[in-house]
Amino acid sequence: MTAYAIAHLQEAAPHPETAEYMERITDTMTPYGGRFLVHGAQHEVKEGRWPGHVVMIGFPSLDRARAWWDSAAYQEIAPLRSRHIEGDIILVPGVADGYDPTTTAQAIREALPAQQLDK
Repeated sequence: MTAYAIAHLQEAAPHPETAEYMERITDTMTPYGGRFLVHGAQHEVKEGRWPGHVVMIGFPSLDRARAWWDSAAYQEIAPLRSRHIEGDIILVPGVADGYDPTTTAQAIREALPAQQLDK
């Protein structure tokens, strides 16, 4: 099942190390089947606040995403970014083909106390 590395990165001043990081990151992702899905695009906030930038990388599986993150090649370049750009990064699995959100809704309804079902 497809998995994603999603980063919410804060604004940062240009720095030679972040340029080097961006020049080298693709070579760290390629062996794990990673590819950029979102990078450097303007996003449109519809609710709440989301300052900064969004980066999304797709991988064939969560195991491949983890292997990329933990790889010596990526860990070698990660400080080039983290020294200059703060942010939050998560790895998350995608949904299976044919996912139906009504199944999740049903599980929520089943977990509700009986008095809430009557409302």
